Order: sequence, then structure tokens, then C-alpha cells
Amino acid sequence: MSLSHAILASLIGESPSSGYDLAKRFNATVGFFWKATHQQIYKELARLESEGLLESEVVVQEERPDKKIYGVTEEGKELLLGWLAEPATPSPIKEELQVKMHVGYLLPKEIIIDELKRHRKLHRERLDLYNEREKRYFSDVEKLSDKGRFRYINLRSGITFEKSRIGWIDEAIKFLSEFRAIK
Repeated sequence: MSLSHAILASLIGESPSSGYDLAKRFNATVGFFWKATHQQIYKELARLESEGLLESEVVVQEERPDKKIYGVTEEGKELLLGWLAEPATPSPIKEELQVKMHVGYLLPKEIIIDELKRHRKLHRERLDLYNEREKRYFSDVEKLSDKGRFRYINLRSGITFEKSRIGWIDEAIKFLSEFRAIK
């Protein structure tokens, strides 16, 4: 997957957006599992427009700079549909904490345990956010539209992931806390 696919996915099925609004929406949805800076998004918007996959309309604003509103063209929709139909390749884990754990024995275990606790707090905050979104937007899953069902199951993936990470961190903290160094 490339950033272009993530941007097209963020724009399709939604109202046309400015780069700023798209970046906010991106970070609140797709951004939970695909990271991009505002600068990367703006650069990709320009490239997608130059390739005819997006079109834009300039909106004149009185006390602010003019802004461009982007929408997906038919070519862009066809590209996204083609990509959607391709098999997805599982991404390898790319987690800094896992590399640190690989050589954590080089430090006193308390330092690693503190880092694990910090990560647990971050994953707990993300899980709380996901749970709040589930309650707010998906209170009656039986009445969801097709679009809603896909977004709901995607959110459930995030909830499952965060619970799994918290469970592993708890296991690691317990294991390392009980561990006595062999001299």
C-alpha cells in the first residue's frame, strides 16, 4: 500500500476536502494504522492531481489564503478499486519496543519494565479512545450501512490489537519482574 491509496481511501465516499481537512480526517481515521505528515499529504495531493486521479477547485476566501478542495476522479476511483481487489500482503512488525526487548538484557530490568509500563499507558489510552468511538458511532451494529459495517469491523481490529498489546505487556512485566539474573 502506498500513501496515494490511503489518501484516495480517505477521500472516496466523503465530501470533497481541502488538504487541511483531509489531513485532519486522515489522522482521525486511516492515520491510526497508516502514518503521514501534513507535508507528505500535501505533496501526495499535488502528485495525484497531476496524474489525473484527483481534481481540485479553488475556493476564494476573503481574509485567508485561497484553498483547494480535492475530490476523486473516475480514474482515481478505478485505481482505488483495482488496488482494493488485489491481495493484501501482511506487513511485518516494525516496532521499536520489540528491538529494545531483543537486547533489553543489557540494561537493568527496571529500566525496561518502566518502558513497558509507559507503552501500556499509551496502548490503554488508544484502547479507551477506540472504545469511546465504538460506543459513540456504533451503538446499534444491526442498523449499520455497508460503509458503516466496514468501518466498524476496522475499529474492532484496532480494539483487538490494543487489547493484545496490553496483554503481552502485562505478561512481559510479570515475567521480567519475577526473573532473577543468573550470575
